[in-house]
Amino acid sequence: MSTATAEAPAQPGPPAEHNPMLLLPRAIRDSAIVAYRNLLTILRVPTLLVTATIQPLMFVFLFAYIFGASLGGSQYREFLLAGIFAQTVAFNAAFTTVGLANDLHKGIIDRMRTLPMSRLAVLMGRTLSDLVVNILALAVMVACGYAVGWRINGGIADAVLAFAVILLFAFAMSWVGALTGLMSPSVEVAQSAGLIWLFPLSFISSAFISGETLPGPLRTVAAWNPITAVAAAGRKLFDNGSPPSFTPAVGWPADHCVEYAILCSVGILAVAVPLALLQYRKVASH
Repeated sequence: MSTATAEAPAQPGPPAEHNPMLLLPRAIRDSAIVAYRNLLTILRVPTLLVTATIQPLMFVFLFAYIFGASLGGSQYREFLLAGIFAQTVAFNAAFTTVGLANDLHKGIIDRMRTLPMSRLAVLMGRTLSDLVVNILALAVMVACGYAVGWRINGGIADAVLAFAVILLFAFAMSWVGALTGLMSPSVEVAQSAGLIWLFPLSFISSAFISGETLPGPLRTVAAWNPITAVAAAGRKLFDNGSPPSFTPAVGWPADHCVEYAILCSVGILAVAVPLALLQYRKVASH
């Protein structure tokens, strides 16, 4: 008597969209595609780069030659550039805000939502493309800085670390810009909302002056301001001094400016990324 052995039916694996092994490569691929799309838009409309490149050049020349003469001349220009770097990458968060708000209100995000792509890709692609814009802006400012007398006096490794700290801060601020853009009811509101909080943040800092000259409460704000930390980290790693008339900053943030700048950027990312993804799910489900 023979017995037939029936094969057990094969168990289907998890679908591709739920397979953990495929989620990360897919998110990376989709983010790269969205970033490429955003960069193509900038190439086709180069006027979009005006804010990211022309504005920092204006700040360099205005502060270096108009205010710099009364604040220390060439020594002030050495002090200034790291502050301009920090301020510019913070201001470029508005670039992310407006771009994402524009995509949202033109229906482009709705169209992306219908595609089989990672939910993370829309925001990651936008922030990565804007990181490229920040790299371009930094390159322009470095060339401008050398034209006005600024120099990198430290070693190559320290200079690379300085630019890495600045770009990490730029990436973190882009996620804040993404959250602001997703929360804005219109592109016009996004344009204002992207800058209204950045001006006091950048000027109540040690980006352009010694924070020790500010009155009591503002001095404390400036000491712990992330822009102050990024600017101070840049000055330390570039080995740029300050004019003799400037009172040196004291306290833990000043003594550990590089570590504090990195902690600020990581902390901003830890808060802004989940909130931006949550807001994206909310607006994309409408």
